[in-house]
This record gives sequence, C-alpha cells and structure tokens, in this order.
Amino acid sequence: MAGDYESEKAAAAAWFGTLRDRIVAAFEAVENVGTGAAPGRFEVTQTRREAPGGEEAGGGLMSVMRGGRVFEKVGVNISTVWGSLGARAQAAMAARGVPGMADDPRFWASGISLVAHMQNPHVPAVHMNTRMFWTPGASWFGGGSDLNPCIEYPEDTAHFHATLQDACDAHSPDYYSRFKAWADAYFFVPHRGRARGVGGIFYDDLNSGDWAADFAFTRAVGEAFLPAYLPLVARRREMGWGEAEKDTQLIHRGLYAEYNLIYDRGTKFGLESGHDANAVLMSLPPLAKWV
Repeated sequence: MAGDYESEKAAAAAWFGTLRDRIVAAFEAVENVGTGAAPGRFEVTQTRREAPGGEEAGGGLMSVMRGGRVFEKVGVNISTVWGSLGARAQAAMAARGVPGMADDPRFWASGISLVAHMQNPHVPAVHMNTRMFWTPGASWFGGGSDLNPCIEYPEDTAHFHATLQDACDAHSPDYYSRFKAWADAYFFVPHRGRARGVGGIFYDDLNSGDWAADFAFTRAVGEAFLPAYLPLVARRREMGWGEAEKDTQLIHRGLYAEYNLIYDRGTKFGLESGHDANAVLMSLPPLAKWV
C-alpha cells in the first residue's frame, strides 16, 4: 500500500468527478435524440454531511433526471465524505478484516454511484459504481456494474458482459471470472431465490499492493460503462410497448427496490454514516409494483 494518501485521495476524488461529468453529458445527448416531449435534463443538488458535533464531514453532488424522453429516472451521484465510523460500522469493517478499527475509527470515502430506470420496458435498467475507501489501517477500491432488464435480450446481455470482460482482461486475466462470480453472488435476492438482473461484475477490498494499478483498473471499469450500455439504449429505445410490458417492468422494479433496501452494502453504509438520505436512496425507482 502506497504511503502518499492525500495525493491518492485527491486523484481518486477528481476522477470520480470527471467520470460523472462524462456520463451526465452522454445521457443528456441521448435525450436530445427524437421529437415530442422536451429532452430530459439533470437537476444538480449539492449534498452536505455533518459529523455528530456539527462540523463539516464532506458531501457531494446529486444529479437526477426525471421524466425524460428515454430516462424515466436516472441519478449520477458523487460524494467525498470523512469522519469516524460508528460502532456498527466499525464492527462491520473489523468483520471484513480491516485492522485497527477499535483504536482509530477514522475513515475517508469517495465514489460515484449511478442507477438508471428507463421509460421503455425494453431498455434495461442499469447500475454502476466505483469508490475508494481509506482507514488508517487499510485502503481499497471497490465497485462494478450490472444490467437489470425486465425483458431480457440475450444479445444485450452478451454485449454488456463482453465489454466488461475486455476492461477486466486488460488488467488481469482472472479479474472477469472472479468479479462476475462475485456479482452473481452479491446481486442475488435470497428471499426471492433469484438474481435481481443478468449480472455484470462486482469487486471490493481491492488492494493488490500497487495503488496505481488498482486505481487504473477502477478507472477502466468506469470508462467501460458507456460503451457497455449506450448501444443497448440505442437498440431498444424505439421498440413498441404496451400495458403488459409496463406491468412487467414495474413488478421487476419492486424486486430491485427490495434488494437495495434490504441487502445493498452501499445503501446501508450511506444511511448509517449520516449521508444525505435523498442521495443514498436515489437508486430507488420512481414507480414500482408488488402483486
């Protein structure tokens, strides 16, 4: 683990901001295509986190588009937060093998989180996030991306996975198989006995001992997102749909909401660490249905 923590933190936080800007611009460009309703635009809100004593503890930008031509709701959030972990978070970190939590519970975390829910049921929902986490005893990267169609098209699944595999293979020949299997396990919904989507990649606790290499891989995961996803949007956005397809979509969104509220590690950490609740829960769909 490299020792120049402050420059590493600054580099990671700056990258997440750059990636956010790229994705927001690309999604607004998607909205510009077509006629009829006005193209959707992101509303940007600054978020702020306070420590228990009232002192500043970081924040970020919440960028949400609602009611677009293509995107029914999409959020692209970035945050950089710091402070001391509470007892529950300390215990969770210690259980994962992070050393020194009881003696020094300070932390710093920065990342980008994206979830898109689409107007057309044929266009898959999607999630992506990458992050860096630091404590005095250890630091690491984590993240990934997974596809969540309510109506699956095998060629879309194949393209999404192939693009992620190319990004992984450029850094390690075993990353894709490891991180695909991790995603399959992580994005499984135990109480429903099924996956929430068609998978992708997921990784956490990535610290190979070479910070620059781990950061380069994390950037590659972020850079692979638009090439993995935008061709699927272009392919499906004009397909016709009716009430039956929308019903299928809303029921699938219920599954997505259940997973994020019950199991998702990022949701739990965000709420327990006092981050802006609206930003943390940005991932929830605008409408869902349970039957």
